[in-house]
Amino acid sequence: MDLEQEMLAEDAGKWWWVFLVTGIIWLMIGIVVLRLNMTSVTTVGYLIGAMFVLGALSELMVASASTGGWKFLHYVMAAIFIFGSIWSFVDPQKSFFALASILGFVLLFMGTLEIVASIASRDANPMWGLGLAVGILEVLLAIWVSQQYFPARAALILIWVGFMAIFKGISHVALAFAVRRAGKELAAGA
Repeated sequence: MDLEQEMLAEDAGKWWWVFLVTGIIWLMIGIVVLRLNMTSVTTVGYLIGAMFVLGALSELMVASASTGGWKFLHYVMAAIFIFGSIWSFVDPQKSFFALASILGFVLLFMGTLEIVASIASRDANPMWGLGLAVGILEVLLAIWVSQQYFPARAALILIWVGFMAIFKGISHVALAFAVRRAGKELAAGA
Protein backbone atom coordinates (compact mmCIF):
# COMPACT_ATOMS: atom_id res chain seq x y z
CA MET A 1 0.00 0.00 0.00
CA ASP A 2 1.42 3.38 -0.92
CA LEU A 3 1.53 6.39 1.39
CA GLU A 4 -1.60 8.02 -0.01
CA GLN A 5 -3.68 4.87 0.54
CA GLU A 6 -2.34 4.48 4.09
CA MET A 7 -3.27 8.09 4.94
CA LEU A 8 -6.73 7.56 3.48
CA ALA A 9 -7.18 4.35 5.51
CA GLU A 10 -6.03 6.12 8.71
CA ASP A 11 -8.53 8.94 8.09
CA ALA A 12 -11.29 6.40 7.47
CA GLY A 13 -10.37 4.71 10.77
CA LYS A 14 -11.24 7.92 12.61
CA TRP A 15 -14.83 7.68 11.37
CA TRP A 16 -15.53 4.13 12.58
CA TRP A 17 -18.21 5.40 14.96
CA VAL A 18 -20.42 6.51 12.04
CA PHE A 19 -20.82 2.85 11.02
CA LEU A 20 -21.54 1.96 14.66
CA VAL A 21 -24.26 4.62 14.96
CA THR A 22 -25.88 3.68 11.65
CA GLY A 23 -25.71 0.03 12.63
CA ILE A 24 -27.48 0.70 15.92
CA ILE A 25 -30.13 2.77 14.10
CA TRP A 26 -30.71 -0.08 11.61
CA LEU A 27 -31.02 -2.56 14.49
CA MET A 28 -33.60 -0.34 16.21
CA ILE A 29 -35.57 0.01 12.95
CA GLY A 30 -35.49 -3.76 12.51
CA ILE A 31 -36.82 -4.34 16.02
CA VAL A 32 -39.63 -1.80 15.54
CA VAL A 33 -40.61 -3.26 12.16
CA LEU A 34 -40.62 -6.86 13.42
CA ARG A 35 -43.22 -5.97 16.04
CA LEU A 36 -45.71 -6.36 13.13
CA ASN A 37 -48.13 -3.64 14.22
CA MET A 38 -49.21 -0.27 12.82
CA THR A 39 -46.00 1.34 14.10
CA SER A 40 -44.17 -1.14 11.88
CA VAL A 41 -46.29 -0.12 8.91
CA THR A 42 -45.64 3.56 9.58
CA THR A 43 -41.89 2.97 9.96
CA VAL A 44 -41.72 1.18 6.60
CA GLY A 45 -43.74 4.02 5.06
CA TYR A 46 -41.15 6.51 6.27
CA LEU A 47 -38.35 4.29 4.97
CA ILE A 48 -40.06 4.30 1.57
CA GLY A 49 -40.11 8.11 1.72
CA ALA A 50 -36.41 8.19 2.59
CA MET A 51 -35.65 5.91 -0.36
CA PHE A 52 -37.60 8.23 -2.64
CA VAL A 53 -35.58 11.20 -1.37
CA LEU A 54 -32.33 9.35 -2.09
CA GLY A 55 -33.65 8.38 -5.53
CA ALA A 56 -34.53 12.02 -6.26
CA LEU A 57 -31.07 13.20 -5.21
CA SER A 58 -29.47 10.54 -7.38
CA GLU A 59 -31.56 11.53 -10.40
CA LEU A 60 -30.75 15.21 -9.87
CA MET A 61 -27.03 14.44 -9.76
CA VAL A 62 -27.27 12.33 -12.92
CA ALA A 63 -29.33 15.07 -14.61
CA SER A 64 -26.71 17.68 -13.82
CA ALA A 65 -24.07 15.52 -15.52
CA SER A 66 -26.29 14.59 -18.50
CA THR A 67 -26.79 16.36 -21.79
CA GLY A 68 -29.55 16.42 -24.36
CA GLY A 69 -32.91 14.72 -23.94
CA TRP A 70 -31.70 12.46 -21.14
CA LYS A 71 -31.29 15.48 -18.88
CA PHE A 72 -35.02 16.23 -19.12
CA LEU A 73 -35.97 12.61 -18.38
CA HIS A 74 -33.78 12.54 -15.28
CA TYR A 75 -35.44 15.72 -14.02
CA VAL A 76 -38.86 14.14 -14.64
CA MET A 77 -37.80 11.06 -12.67
CA ALA A 78 -36.51 13.28 -9.85
CA ALA A 79 -39.86 15.09 -9.75
CA ILE A 80 -41.71 11.76 -9.55
CA PHE A 81 -39.44 10.65 -6.69
CA ILE A 82 -40.00 13.97 -4.88
CA PHE A 83 -43.76 13.57 -5.25
CA GLY A 84 -43.51 10.00 -3.94
CA SER A 85 -41.41 11.08 -0.97
CA ILE A 86 -43.84 13.84 -0.02
CA TRP A 87 -46.72 11.38 -0.24
CA SER A 88 -44.81 8.82 1.87
CA PHE A 89 -44.02 11.35 4.58
CA VAL A 90 -47.55 12.80 4.65
CA ASP A 91 -49.30 9.40 4.71
CA PRO A 92 -46.76 6.64 5.40
CA GLN A 93 -49.39 3.96 6.01
CA LYS A 94 -51.01 4.40 2.60
CA SER A 95 -47.60 4.34 0.92
CA PHE A 96 -46.86 1.05 2.71
CA PHE A 97 -50.12 -0.51 1.54
CA ALA A 98 -49.49 0.76 -2.00
CA LEU A 99 -46.15 -1.04 -1.91
CA ALA A 100 -47.87 -4.18 -0.61
CA SER A 101 -50.28 -4.11 -3.54
CA ILE A 102 -47.43 -4.18 -6.08
CA LEU A 103 -45.10 -6.45 -4.11
CA GLY A 104 -45.42 -9.32 -6.58
CA PHE A 105 -44.23 -7.11 -9.44
CA VAL A 106 -41.36 -5.70 -7.36
CA LEU A 107 -40.19 -9.20 -6.40
CA LEU A 108 -40.48 -10.42 -9.99
CA PHE A 109 -38.42 -7.45 -11.20
CA MET A 110 -35.77 -7.89 -8.48
CA GLY A 111 -35.55 -11.64 -9.03
CA THR A 112 -35.18 -11.26 -12.78
CA LEU A 113 -32.43 -8.67 -12.35
CA GLU A 114 -30.64 -10.94 -9.85
CA ILE A 115 -30.80 -13.90 -12.24
CA VAL A 116 -29.49 -11.84 -15.18
CA ALA A 117 -26.70 -10.25 -13.09
CA SER A 118 -25.64 -13.63 -11.69
CA ILE A 119 -25.46 -15.27 -15.09
CA ALA A 120 -23.67 -12.26 -16.58
CA SER A 121 -21.05 -12.26 -13.81
CA ARG A 122 -20.52 -16.03 -13.89
CA ASP A 123 -16.94 -15.76 -15.18
CA ALA A 124 -15.80 -13.14 -12.65
CA ASN A 125 -17.88 -14.19 -9.64
CA PRO A 126 -17.24 -17.59 -8.07
CA MET A 127 -20.42 -17.18 -5.98
CA TRP A 128 -22.68 -16.54 -8.99
CA GLY A 129 -24.76 -19.62 -8.16
CA LEU A 130 -25.85 -18.07 -4.88
CA GLY A 131 -27.14 -14.99 -6.70
CA LEU A 132 -28.91 -17.23 -9.21
CA ALA A 133 -30.58 -19.17 -6.38
CA VAL A 134 -31.67 -15.92 -4.70
CA GLY A 135 -33.10 -14.64 -7.98
CA ILE A 136 -35.04 -17.85 -8.55
CA LEU A 137 -36.38 -17.74 -5.00
CA GLU A 138 -37.47 -14.12 -5.48
CA VAL A 139 -39.32 -15.03 -8.68
CA LEU A 140 -41.03 -17.96 -6.92
CA LEU A 141 -41.89 -15.68 -4.00
CA ALA A 142 -43.35 -13.16 -6.47
CA ILE A 143 -45.63 -15.85 -7.88
CA TRP A 144 -46.68 -16.92 -4.37
CA VAL A 145 -47.32 -13.36 -3.16
CA SER A 146 -49.39 -12.53 -6.24
CA GLN A 147 -51.81 -15.35 -5.31
CA GLN A 148 -52.15 -14.48 -1.62
CA TYR A 149 -54.50 -12.21 0.25
CA PHE A 150 -53.46 -8.67 1.08
CA PRO A 151 -52.55 -9.31 4.79
CA ALA A 152 -50.02 -11.97 3.75
CA ARG A 153 -48.28 -9.45 1.48
CA ALA A 154 -48.20 -6.84 4.24
CA ALA A 155 -46.74 -9.33 6.73
CA LEU A 156 -44.18 -10.46 4.17
CA ILE A 157 -43.03 -6.87 3.61
CA LEU A 158 -42.72 -6.25 7.35
CA ILE A 159 -40.75 -9.46 7.92
CA TRP A 160 -38.56 -8.79 4.90
CA VAL A 161 -37.81 -5.17 5.83
CA GLY A 162 -37.32 -6.08 9.49
CA PHE A 163 -34.77 -8.80 8.80
CA MET A 164 -32.98 -6.73 6.15
CA ALA A 165 -32.69 -3.86 8.66
CA ILE A 166 -31.30 -6.20 11.31
CA PHE A 167 -28.82 -7.75 8.84
CA LYS A 168 -27.74 -4.27 7.71
CA GLY A 169 -27.36 -3.19 11.35
CA ILE A 170 -25.22 -6.21 12.21
CA SER A 171 -23.02 -5.68 9.14
CA HIS A 172 -22.58 -1.97 9.95
CA VAL A 173 -21.60 -2.72 13.56
CA ALA A 174 -19.12 -5.37 12.39
CA LEU A 175 -17.76 -2.96 9.77
CA ALA A 176 -17.37 -0.26 12.42
CA PHE A 177 -15.10 -2.41 14.53
CA ALA A 178 -13.17 -3.65 11.49
CA VAL A 179 -12.55 -0.06 10.36
CA ARG A 180 -11.56 0.92 13.90
CA ARG A 181 -9.10 -1.96 14.13
CA ALA A 182 -7.61 -1.22 10.69
CA GLY A 183 -7.21 2.46 11.60
CA LYS A 184 -5.44 1.57 14.86
CA GLU A 185 -3.14 -0.90 13.09
CA LEU A 186 -2.21 1.67 10.47
CA ALA A 187 -1.63 4.33 13.11
CA ALA A 188 0.58 1.94 15.12
CA GLY A 189 2.52 0.95 12.02
CA ALA A 190 3.14 4.57 11.03
